[in-house]
Amino acid sequence: VQLTDRLVEGTSLAGGSGGSGGGGGSGGGAGAASNPLLSGASGRVWISAEGDVRLELQSGDGATQILYDGHTITLYDAATHTRYEYTPPAPAGGGGSQAAPQQQGGQVPSVTRIQEAITRLMGHVDLSGAIPTDVAGQPAYAVKISPKRNGGLVGSAELEWDAVHGAPLRLAVYAKGEPAPVLSLSATEISYGAVPSSIFSLSLPEGVKTTVIRPAAQSGGSSSSGAQNGHRPLRLGASGLAAVSAAVPFKLQAPAALAGMQRQQVRLIEVDGHDAALISYGEGLGGIAVIEAQAKGGGSSQPTPFGASSGSSAGTSSGSSSSPSLTLPTVSIDGAKAQELPTALGTILSYSSGGVAHILAGSVTPSVIETAARGL
Repeated sequence: VQLTDRLVEGTSLAGGSGGSGGGGGSGGGAGAASNPLLSGASGRVWISAEGDVRLELQSGDGATQILYDGHTITLYDAATHTRYEYTPPAPAGGGGSQAAPQQQGGQVPSVTRIQEAITRLMGHVDLSGAIPTDVAGQPAYAVKISPKRNGGLVGSAELEWDAVHGAPLRLAVYAKGEPAPVLSLSATEISYGAVPSSIFSLSLPEGVKTTVIRPAAQSGGSSSSGAQNGHRPLRLGASGLAAVSAAVPFKLQAPAALAGMQRQQVRLIEVDGHDAALISYGEGLGGIAVIEAQAKGGGSSQPTPFGASSGSSAGTSSGSSSSPSLTLPTVSIDGAKAQELPTALGTILSYSSGGVAHILAGSVTPSVIETAARGL
């Protein structure tokens, strides 16, 4: 396969532990340039009949590998000698995370099933017809998908799949008005046959650091790597401005409008095991999501939006070096230092002010996100 990634093209992401991230000196972006997930790379993908997936991307620092076993997503970054693990929460009432794979017997979906899924999408997106094509020497079909309403910076996506086996062969995402894809993963060679089970087990070197990323529903307020056995459930019952304001341990801001977008919804969530608020503005991908949480220690620390907690592999301690070694550019939001990640498909910004930590994200330009942040 060939991964093309132009998401952060032109953005200075400093590697290593130093640097302010504000603009980028001569060494800015060196860490990003060597990361195949950010710069693109060639590699290989294996998919088993049971639904196990392994993606391996080659770089000068070693292979970056992503595995999915139907339950847990594991990413190994050879450059930082770190393994990241994330287990998505089970669907509500689904009876466990195995429910989805078992519904289709763990098989690669047939062309008929793919077409049924596409039909269900038609209420939300515009679709082209299935166009016969060729990918990696295999007869294939292609469709183009574009948002019906307010897609923000997202222009369209293209999906191509094997006409006989139904296996996905190419996925590409385009920014609005751009002829070349911002992100694409495309097969360059493909074969079908038995895949050994050993392919789906990682053999990692000694001393690997592990970071366990827990969704809010699993983050029982503890950073211990053994916290998985006693999570408190995520309370999503509270919604509405008054109810969420009463539940969070800080003064909720949540103005009626930000950057010309009207407030749509206010929900109670958890950030690092503590009650926080999720507020949405506008509609569609071009809207903005805002997380407000109590700053750690009441100071200026940034929140950890997905409840990341550092654990360790057997016998190996994990220090602060287990976090990603990228420093984001910074901007000033009414005197507060904010970290900002601008991409071709959207922007993420985080900062703290007055004891409240904020994360803003949307498929909008940096200027729109910054205007919204200054309205809080």
